[in-house]
Formats: sequence, structure tokens, C-alpha cells
Amino acid sequence: MKKIIYPLFIIIIVFSCQSPNSQITEKEKFINSLLSKMTLEEKAGQMNQYNGFWDATGPMPEGDYQKKRYNELKNGQVGSMLNVIGVEEIRALQKIAVEETRLGIPLIFGHDVIHGYKTIFPIPLAESSSWDLDLMEQSARVAGSEASADGLNWTFAPMVDISRDARWGRVMEGAGEDPYLGSLAAKARVKGFQGDDLNDISTIVACAKHFAGYGFSEAGRDYNTTDFNHYTLHNTIMPPFKAAVDAGVRTFMNSFNTLDEIPATGHKYIQRDVLKGDWKFDGFIVSDWGSIDQMIPHGFARDGNHAAELAVNAGSDMDMESSLYVSQLAGLVKSGKVDEEKINDAVRRILRVKYELGLFDDPYKYCNQERSDLELGSNDNMNVALDAAKKSIVLLKNNNQLLPLPKSGEKIAIIGPLANDKNSPLGNWRSQAVHNSASSVLEGMSKYNGNRTVYEKGVDLYYGKTNFHNRVKINYDDRSDFGKAKLAAATSDIVIMVLGEEGHQSGEGRSRTNIGLPGLQLELLKEINKVNNNIVLVVMSGRPLDLTWEDENIPAIVQAWHLGSKSGDAIAQVLYGDYNPSGKLTMSFPRNVGQVPIYYNFKNTGRPSTSIEQVTNSGYADVENSPLYPFGFGLSYTNFSYSNFSIDSDKLGFDSKINVSIEIENTGFYKGKEVVQLYIRDIVGSIARPMKELKGFETVELAPGESQKISFQIDSSLLEFYSYNNKWEAEVGKFHVFIGGDSNVSEYKEFYLTD
Repeated sequence: MKKIIYPLFIIIIVFSCQSPNSQITEKEKFINSLLSKMTLEEKAGQMNQYNGFWDATGPMPEGDYQKKRYNELKNGQVGSMLNVIGVEEIRALQKIAVEETRLGIPLIFGHDVIHGYKTIFPIPLAESSSWDLDLMEQSARVAGSEASADGLNWTFAPMVDISRDARWGRVMEGAGEDPYLGSLAAKARVKGFQGDDLNDISTIVACAKHFAGYGFSEAGRDYNTTDFNHYTLHNTIMPPFKAAVDAGVRTFMNSFNTLDEIPATGHKYIQRDVLKGDWKFDGFIVSDWGSIDQMIPHGFARDGNHAAELAVNAGSDMDMESSLYVSQLAGLVKSGKVDEEKINDAVRRILRVKYELGLFDDPYKYCNQERSDLELGSNDNMNVALDAAKKSIVLLKNNNQLLPLPKSGEKIAIIGPLANDKNSPLGNWRSQAVHNSASSVLEGMSKYNGNRTVYEKGVDLYYGKTNFHNRVKINYDDRSDFGKAKLAAATSDIVIMVLGEEGHQSGEGRSRTNIGLPGLQLELLKEINKVNNNIVLVVMSGRPLDLTWEDENIPAIVQAWHLGSKSGDAIAQVLYGDYNPSGKLTMSFPRNVGQVPIYYNFKNTGRPSTSIEQVTNSGYADVENSPLYPFGFGLSYTNFSYSNFSIDSDKLGFDSKINVSIEIENTGFYKGKEVVQLYIRDIVGSIARPMKELKGFETVELAPGESQKISFQIDSSLLEFYSYNNKWEAEVGKFHVFIGGDSNVSEYKEFYLTD
């Protein structure tokens, strides 16, 4: 190890003995002292991130590209690496950075730990349907702990983009369409990854992404441009990012899209003025993969030199994979196009996070193979994954109480290309999960009724095999297995159809214009329905699908998403009633793709639609405006009734509070949970206001016949929005408050906010 490291260790030890207040000051002193020793090229190096470019435990890299990057690493011109996996690989690269460079500054290692590392949890959209914030925190804690045990210290998660468009494949990574719930989910996941102390070996740095507006990509097409106004930016898109800052998130990632016709990577207003200015964020911003260089095809930058200038001046601190900072920044400073203090500010931010991780104290702290072997995919972690999977399932329809299934006596046919699929349930972004490691629906159900169960695939989703990188042809003409599936259905009492999207049909770069069941699956379902109508449809998907025909014709529908490692076990436990489903949708399901984007918190028009027969209003000629399944919707095996809705005052002052309450009773025959939701409408504002906005929720569990009073407190802070005055404020006027089981609730109480 180079001698320069030992004084740094001594400084850390001395500083650790100081009081908490002095420790903050000494941290900045340490960073400034180290910064003063750095050359301009080394500063640019700290702002440079590379993907793993060779087997660090193998022979020296060959090829000009790899050799160039290797030399930059040895020269202290790499500050971070991503997608380097495993303790030994990370140790080998860290050893070069710490022991062979002039200043010995450790690397930070990042990876897309989106919904688990080795143990895979439900995709974030599914997990948000649990409305269980403690669960979201716990799953992020397990994912972060596994990743840290394998040598990593940074995840590019959570994705907190609000999106209303099911065509966009990356809806699977977020918490849906609502900024209030999205903000709470962002806080929970940041806290889960980062814990209370980043120096704790089991925590990793979180990254709020994508800043900002990526979820509003036009036509749901990935990487596309966006078009929204200033008020939508602040009222809908920004709140989850602000919540992440409030939760202490240490990094941000900017987005691929333009906003205000400017690529987000080069957008000074959102990065310097809002994030680093108004919100006082003191962590660092990393670009998305190559997004600095991609400002050239955007038509915003002339060349790489210009792109680096625009990005750093706008506030992007670290360059992921463009190689432009390490090649261009020194020259830009020397030419006067970039103030060196902007470079210093970026490097301070990066060093600050490394300091908080404890990497200067022990750069190898995450490199413990014994811990990796013990923790990854442990039984305890798998138990958390099973709990998360069960809570994420949403019951969409259950006519004639077809569910739960009887545990004996009935012959059950399990049909569908996803029924015996052990890979699709892992979803996209499955990190280090073993291929085909999820429990399948067939496996889960065989534990209950194995000798009375028959399985037929029915149809193939694809011609040949699929993987993440290749687009494959969907099967539209091979019906050769239809006959065997129909025979199995005709000779069974109940049919479980497991249909939907293969795990890689949603996610980054997986936009779709047809969001129905892919391939021949709907045709197969219709054929099975002709011979046996006792069908339970289990839908696996990473997005809301068009299930209109299914809703009209199939008696029971279960939205099972991509639930991770314990998917099949969770689905079976729900189908057989060992777990009563309690999930609620966090994205509206459309009646057809022509309604998309569709969302509950829309704004009224001057000619609101009341019926399909009316012509001169804001409606469709062929379908009603409402979604097939609204935001917040989800059934249970029991029934809940709401009554005695009350408000204790119809006047609210800026310094007072009012209370609203409702009684909820379990009127069915099963113990169950209900997510009771509070919505508020601001009737008149300085800008047009949404018809409803989620402002609170509470989960209650009730036994049959049991009732409980649920109360919510409202104060003026709950009524604030980004107003015409370009600030967050509540405006005096009339409000409606709603309490119910989903966003379609209509009964309200009225109150006034007064001066």
C-alpha cells in the first residue's frame, strides 16, 4: 500500500473520536485536504465511471480499449466502476486504486440492485401494490445487505419516476402513477438501502432516478422526448425526488429524456437550481449510461467536448461510460470554458460519499467472501421475499367465490406458457439471481393438490429461446398444443390459466404498443373458456395489461405481476386461501390501449364527459372514460362495508386541524386486510387542480363481523401544491374529502380552508 494511505487512516481514527458536530466539520476538512493534493486530471478521474472492462482476477487486459482504461485506472483517473460482481473481482480492482495510484483514493462500486440481488423480490410496481411501507424498506434492506456482502456499495435504485403510461416498459421499476404514494415508497426504499449509517457494513448508497420526467416519455417509448409543463414537473414529477432528498439519499441519476427541450443531463435548472440549490442536496449526480455523449444525437451538443462542457456546467458530477469527463474536462478548465470550482464541487461531493461509506478507513471492508457465502439467498431472506410476494398480489375479480380453491376433491387443470416457468417470475433487472431459480405456479400448487392436478402448456410464447439482449419473435401461429390443453380443461373441475408477459417483456427498452396478452395467449384462453368456464386467470406482467375481454368473460382474475424468487409459492398460498389477498393497484388498468395514458388524478375539462351518448364533451365514442380497474382497486376474499363517514368541522385554518373518520366492517366470512384511502379535491385553485389526490391511507385487518373506526387528520400542509406563484402553498377555498377502498369513491364531505 502506498504511504499516502497511512496518514489518511490516522486522520480518520482521530476524527472518529470527535463529537458528532465536529465530525461533520472534520469530514469536510479531510475532503478539502485531499482535494488540494489532486491534479486536475485526477479530479476529472474521480468524476469518471467505467463498466467492468476485464476479468480483474485474470490476465492483464488485451486490446487497445481495455489497456487504455486499465492505464487510466492505475493513473487515478477512474473514480467509480459499475457491474463488477463478486468479492474477489472487486477486491482486485480496489487494490489497484488504493495501492497503485498516486493518492490511493478508493473506488465506489455500483450495480442495478433494483428488486433484490441474489434473493429476488417482487418488481417495484408489484411491491408498491402492497401499500406496505415497512415491507418496501425491509426488502430494500435485504437487497442492500446481500449486495454489500458481495462487495458492492452503491445501487442505482430506487427508480422514483411517476408514470401514467403502461406502454412504457420501465413502469415495472417504479411505484406507479401517484406522487404521494410514490414519495412514501421512495423514502422507504432509500431508508432500506442506506439504513441509519452508511458506515454500517450492511448498507449501500441509494440513487434516486431518473431526474427528471423520464416516466413521461411520449408514446411510452423508451428514451423518448417528454412534453409537460412547469406545474406538472413540480406537482407530479418532483415530489418523490424531494422525498428521497429528505430521506437522506446520497446520489441522484439524471435521465435520458429532454425537458423544456433540453436533455436532463445538461439541464441546469433541475440540477443546480432545484436539487443542489433549493433542496440543498450535497451528494452527487451520476449520468445515466452514456447520457452525456447522447446529448450529441439529441442535437444539443456539437461534439464530445461541447457535451462535457454542457453537462458539468449544468451540474452532472459523474460521467457513466461516456469517457468524456476524463478526456475533456482538463482542457475545458484550461480553456476557461469550465470554472475549476465546479470541478472541485463535483469531486467534493463524490469524496464525501466515499468518506461516509468508510472507504478511506477500510477500502476492503465490503470484500468478505465468508459473509457473501453466508448471506446471499439465505433462508431468512427468502422468507422475506415470500411475504413480499403474497402482499403484492391483487385480486381483480372473483365472481361466485370461485376463489379460494378447495384443497381437496376437485380436479384442477393448470394451463399456460408461464405456469411451469421458473424464470419469468424473476422479472427484469434480476441482478445475480440464478437462471430458472424462482418457484413456479405448478410447483407451488403441487404442494396442495398434486395428485388431482394436470398440467398442459397450451402454447409457446416465443419461437425459440429468449434472453435479455435479443428481441425474439412472438408465436402467432403455432397452435399445436391447443388440443391437449382443451382436453385437460374439459376433464377438470377448475382451470388455472397462467398467462401474461415473459420476464423480459417489460423493463428498459421494452415498450409495447399492444398491451394485451402477447401472442396466442388470448386465443388459447378463449378456446379453453368454450369447454370450461370455471377459470381462474393468473396474470404475470410487469405493467398493467388490457384485460377487457378477460374481465367480461372470466370469473376470477388474479394480478400476480413478476413476484420474484418465491413467486409460485406465494401465488399458490393465495389461490388456496392460506393468504387472503390485500394488494391494491398503484397504476390504473385501461380498457384498451387507446385510453393510455390513463390515471385517476386527472383534471376536469370545460366539458367533462358524463355518458358515451353525449357527443360534444371530453369522451370517447366507443368506450367510457373510466379505467377498467382504477388506482387503489383490489378485492379480498371477504367483503368490507364503509359507513358513518363524518367530519368534525367544515372550517380549517392555517394553524388548526380537522378530523375525518369512517367506520369499516368486515361483512364476509374470512379475516382480511383493507387499505383505507383518503382523497382530497381542491375545488378552485390558481391553476387547475386534479379531481382527486391521495393524501393518506391506513391498512386495517378485521375478523369476520369486526368493525373499526378509521380517522385521518387534515391540516393546511396536506393541501399544499406548487401554485401559480411558483411556490408550495395552500390556498383558501372549498375542498372535498373522500374515504374509501379505491380512487373511484364518490361520497364526500365538504370543508373550507380560511385565513
